Amino acid sequence: MRLSSRLDLFNEPETLKMAKLGRELRAQGVDVIDLSLGEPDFDTPTHIKESLKRAVDENWSHYPPVAGYPELREAVCHKLRRDNGLDYRPENILVSTGAKQSLANVVMAVVDKGDEVVIPTPYWVTYSEIVKLCEGRVVLLRTAVDDGYKVTPDQLEAALTPATRLFMFSSPCNPSGSVYSAAELAALAEVFRRHPEVLILSDEIYEYINFVGRHESIAAFADLRDRVIILNGLSKGYAMTGYRLGWIAAHPAIVKACEKLQGQFTSGTNAVTQRGAITALTGDMSPTLAMNTEFGRRRARILELLNAIPGVRVAEPDGAFYVFPVVKAYFGTSDGVTEVRDADDLCMYLLNTAHVSTVTGRAFGEPDCIRLSFANGMDKIEAALDRITRAMARLR
Repeated sequence: MRLSSRLDLFNEPETLKMAKLGRELRAQGVDVIDLSLGEPDFDTPTHIKESLKRAVDENWSHYPPVAGYPELREAVCHKLRRDNGLDYRPENILVSTGAKQSLANVVMAVVDKGDEVVIPTPYWVTYSEIVKLCEGRVVLLRTAVDDGYKVTPDQLEAALTPATRLFMFSSPCNPSGSVYSAAELAALAEVFRRHPEVLILSDEIYEYINFVGRHESIAAFADLRDRVIILNGLSKGYAMTGYRLGWIAAHPAIVKACEKLQGQFTSGTNAVTQRGAITALTGDMSPTLAMNTEFGRRRARILELLNAIPGVRVAEPDGAFYVFPVVKAYFGTSDGVTEVRDADDLCMYLLNTAHVSTVTGRAFGEPDCIRLSFANGMDKIEAALDRITRAMARLR
């Protein structure tokens, strides 16, 4: 059967692939511990669930506006004022079916064929593939573990060209956990001022999973505000991955362009989820804060266990719920049966031998690393690291 050549422009997300392989093994009766997916293992907070139930009973069951209910767009503005000190209006907000759709909307709206999109590594797997799907040119900007996997102003200056249309980054970062400080963002802002044609997509989906203090956004620089597109959503901070709601805050022209696209793809986001989102964004934040505290406890433990494995080097993540260790010391080794040539092989070895699912760093633009999620219970994390430690000890 002939299929569209468009499918050859991009790859399947490695995160979903590893989760799928883990499920297949589990279906065969194998006890697989999943450290591959970025999904909080907490339930949606009760007060949000109650508002979702009310929305069903109140018959929020009709087509919503494509851009989102006005009350929800105002709730996003409320959250931005309360938590970030940013003044946006509803016309700056577009609600979508998950932050991934928000990302796709933005790239399709602003990137033409051949436009350069600069992405610092490591990066979330979908960034590069969405750009490829839109026939943009991906320019990877390699960062280093010694710099906390954060781009420096000099690196940024060297990467931007007259063909650059968009710069995409996340803080806190998936997969490295790096978090940009206000001073670091200010230094990058100075570079962007010299390149007024470049738009900036700031993925802030992990905003509330932050172990070093207040979240900082590059949108705080008023003279750059019209060029910044903030990407955020409910999945990580509110444990609402299955409800599928994301949003952007951007210049009204970009919002209208994304709304035009979304009107053809999905129209408006699930009506009931939107009502629950109003409660999430304006209500009690204590469950989110408690979740962040527990993630901090797990972070300390997984770092302790990883640092005890010979040859593994890991930077302490300041946010999100991942560790991203350098594991190249194990490339070129074998347990006598399986040869480990690279991070892909190591992930498959750990899945098939230790029965722990992880994700290759190659998918995130850093082939010397693997990603482990600590969005799992402490007992599972400790059991998984015990299996990993024993499996890697057999590699020579």
